[in-house]
Order: sequence, then C-alpha cells, then structure tokens
Amino acid sequence: MGDDLNEITQKKKQWEERVVKPSLKRFGLKNSPAKFYTPIDIKDFNFEEKVGFPGTYPFTAGNYAVPTPGMAPSVGSGFQDTGKGLVRAGQYSGYGTPEDTREYYQQMIAMGQIGGPNLAFHLPTQCGYDSDNPEVSGEVGKTGVAIDTLRDMEIVYEPFTDDKDLDKIATNWTINSPASMILAMYIVIAEKRGIPQDKLRGTIQNDILKEFVGRGTQVFPPKASMRLVRDVMVYCTENMPLMNFISCSTAHIRSAGSSREQAVGILIANTAAYIQLGVDAGLDVDSFMRRFTFLGIGGSIEMLKEVAAVRALRRMFAKLIKERFKAKNPRSMIMKSNLWARTLEAEYTIQRPLNNLTRSVIGGIASALSGGTPSSGMGFPYDEPLGLGHSNEAWQLHRDAARIIQFEAKIGEVLDPLAGSYYIEALTDQIEKDAWDIYNKIEEMGGSVASIENGWVKEEVSRYAYESNKKLETGEKIKVGQNSFTSPDELNVTTARIVDYPYSPSKREEAEKNQIANLVKLKRERDNKEVKRALNRLREEAKDESINLMSSIIEAVKSYASIGEMCDVLRDVFGEYQSSSVG
Repeated sequence: MGDDLNEITQKKKQWEERVVKPSLKRFGLKNSPAKFYTPIDIKDFNFEEKVGFPGTYPFTAGNYAVPTPGMAPSVGSGFQDTGKGLVRAGQYSGYGTPEDTREYYQQMIAMGQIGGPNLAFHLPTQCGYDSDNPEVSGEVGKTGVAIDTLRDMEIVYEPFTDDKDLDKIATNWTINSPASMILAMYIVIAEKRGIPQDKLRGTIQNDILKEFVGRGTQVFPPKASMRLVRDVMVYCTENMPLMNFISCSTAHIRSAGSSREQAVGILIANTAAYIQLGVDAGLDVDSFMRRFTFLGIGGSIEMLKEVAAVRALRRMFAKLIKERFKAKNPRSMIMKSNLWARTLEAEYTIQRPLNNLTRSVIGGIASALSGGTPSSGMGFPYDEPLGLGHSNEAWQLHRDAARIIQFEAKIGEVLDPLAGSYYIEALTDQIEKDAWDIYNKIEEMGGSVASIENGWVKEEVSRYAYESNKKLETGEKIKVGQNSFTSPDELNVTTARIVDYPYSPSKREEAEKNQIANLVKLKRERDNKEVKRALNRLREEAKDESINLMSSIIEAVKSYASIGEMCDVLRDVFGEYQSSSVG
C-alpha cells in the first residue's frame, strides 16, 4: 500500500504540473474551483474501524442492516414515513385555539392521516406564559396552538379515540422549558381514559440546551432547566418505557447560523451532558439510551458535506456511548433518529418559493444517501416561508417528490452508497476531527452548561453566522432568486390552489380573543383552593433539588393550574434566565 501511495503521489504531481497548471493559466486562475481526491487523502483508512457494516459499531454506514419494509410517505405523515410495524406521529402541526387545532385534526383524519398529533405550540406556551398575560399580546395562536391548561390538551386530543386512542398512536411535542407540564397533561388525559402510562408512546423534545444556543425559548437558568430535563428522563425511564424523553436537535443551532462542524460538536457535548444527568441520577446507561432520540441532524443544501457530517456524527455518538459512558448493549450506541441529512428550512427563500421544492429534493437525496428516507430529508413543503401552515398542494408535491426519489430513482436500494469514496471518507474524518475539537473545548470549560453560562458557545455560533450572512449580502454565497439571477425577465412560477387552506386565516385572527375568554372562564370556575394547594406543593418541592418534580406537576395539572402559573412558581424558586451579551 505504501508503494502504491508513493506512486500515486508522484503521478498526482505530474498531473498538476502537466494538466492542471496549463488549464489554470488558460482560464486566468490561481486555484481550481474544484478539488480531486485520491487514496492519498485517506492514507490510514481502515474499513472496519471507520465504516463497518450497517447496523454494527461504529454505525457510520447506518443504524440498521435492513430498512423497515414498506416505509413511504402517506397523507399527513410529514417527515414520519409510515411502514410495517411503525407507530408514529403525523406531520408537525397546530394553530390558533385548541378548538381550531381539533378541527384541523378531524379534517386530516378524514383525509387519511393515521399518526397522532405532532404538536406545534405557540410562543407563549413555549416560553411559559399564559394567553391572558399582557406580555404576549398579539402572539396567541400565531406560531402554533395555544395550550394553557389541561382543558386545552383535552380538546386537542378529542379526535383521537377508539382505534386512534392514546394507547394506539404515537404523539410528539416540540416543547422544551415546559416539557414536563405538557407530558403531565398527556399522562392525566390517559388516566382519565383508563389508559396506563406504560402504554403511552411518543417523543417530547425536552432539549433545553439548544434553546440557549439557538431558538431562545428558555425560561429558567441552565442548571435549573437541566433539573427539569433530569426529572422527565428519570420519570419516563421508571414509568413510561415507550416514551422517548428527549429529542436532541441541531436544526435550531444550524438555523442560528452555526457551521456543520460547530453543530456536530455542540450536539455531542449536549448529548454527553444529558446522559450524565441520567447516570448521576442513578440510572444505568443501557436502561435509558433506547429512549434517547435525535431530530434534525442536517442543515445546508451542500448535499455531500451533509452526508459526510451525518456519517461522522453517528460514529462520534457510538464512540461517546461506548468509550465515555461504558455502555455494554450495542443498541445503546445507535443514534436513534428519523432525520439525517436534510435541507433545513432556513435554506428556503420567500422569493420564487417553488424553487424550494428543488432545494428540498436535494435534501431528500442527501437523506437517502446518509441512511434516511427521502421524505425525512426534504424539510417542510416549498411554501414554508410564506406563513404558518402549508398548503395541501405543497404537501402533495412534497410527498410525490419523495416517492419519485424512493420508487423511481431507487436511491435507497444501497446502504451507505458513498462509503469508500476518497472524498466522502476524507471529509467524514475531517468533520469528525473538527467536531471533536469543539467538543473538547466545551468539556474543558466544564461541559455544555458552563459553556452556555460563560457565553462562549453562543458567541462562537454568532461569529460564524455573521461571517456567513456577510457572504450572502456581498453575493459571495449565491442564493438563486434572492441575491442572484433576479433580472426582470426571470419568472415567478406558482401553483394553483385547488383545495381549502388547512389553517383558517379568520380563525387565527379570532384565536387570541377566544382563547383568553376560555382561559378567564376556566380560572374563575375551577377549584382555586386546590390550585393554590398544588402550586404551594410544587413551590416547596422545587426548593429541594433531590425531589423529582413530575409528581407535583401532575397534581398541579389535575387541578387545572396553568402553564403560566406553574412556570411563575418555578421562576420564583429558580430565577429567570438572563442572556449573556455577545461581543
């Protein structure tokens, strides 16, 4: 092998001198805009160590040796492809009042949706405020459904009965700071229906660390926030074996402007911090890792780089679980996710929005090349930048594009088809090295919480975001239809609307008034003595870090205490997060 590499090295020098150099001179270039990779770039490549077989350590080539039979997009499935033996939530959705979202689900079920709710919450709920709080005026029901109390969750889940009852569906909640409260509401609804907790299936995001870096819906300081994550983790491990208690994401970190290497390194550091919570709480790592999940790994439209990043990430995760946390069960080393390389919606443009379908198709191909299904890599439909909700026409194009990739192009017939590529293997190694460097910096500071508290991680992401945005403004980074190819003779192609828009604009306009009226009525008619008693218990137990708060939160939920009231109690005990400045 060494002699072969020496020979290739010599021939490469000759090629550069005799072929490349004259071409550069002819075009007036100093450097070629394209690179070429050879075995020289992966000198130490070892198949078993670097790649392995699908479904085996280090899982670079994929989590499973055999894909789930029949996995394909269906009506209302969103990213969550349906398939044999799979019980999954439907597409990400929710708006207005609980009544509005209930009617939406009734319509989707009539159209053929088989999954449970995959709830999007409005910002007041995500930030721990009630709809009647003057601070959130104008925001009620805008970015998702308004959930203030148990009453609201009961209404949302009314369509899900009989063969779609809570023990027969899966449901997802994209919620972080108040995650424990939303989970408690679901537990209470199930209890009222006579369904035991151990039959409930779903995923709660509960990934608070990325909120401090990306989205910004954190309520409490990092350490107090991590206590709530721990309480959900321990409670689910002990009582809800089918419930995924966390779904770690890089999507929001990428949307905040990070590089892929930053996102991978930060994600691995965050993952380590969460796992350490469980270990410190006395849980065996192999007892909970199967319910430790991930969401939104990919990001940019640079397809091959995203594929390499996913391969590096799976390998890093497996190493982390095996080497740092000493897991014994190989299944604990599987990075459980249904989203791999994908086109993040931050790549979409409001200008010439149908072009976003092309962008999403590239993500679908990247997903198929990195171990996912095409639909899971395609992001939301092309009309995502145009406002809340997506037209049924856009969803149809989205599903059909994924089906064409899967059934006509048949890209999924080969697992990890780019394995062994000089470029992909070299890039996978480089991304892994760079991401480990970031992880090690964070660990040297004391871990993810410390890097958030001292402002380092947010500053690093902000710096990269600034530089990247400058490239868009100067045109160094091309965005078709936005900063280039924008002359008057270019056409803005659209599609016709042939069915009603799924989210009613008039209901959205009325949502705030109606939700506040319902909340005021509930607060007046409930047993407020019981609410006060339950909130006092929550307050006292919050003062003792050794107590798991899930029991007291469940009790407060049963009394119809609101999310805002419960969060206010915890604000009094924990304090409220104050962001560090970014220099």
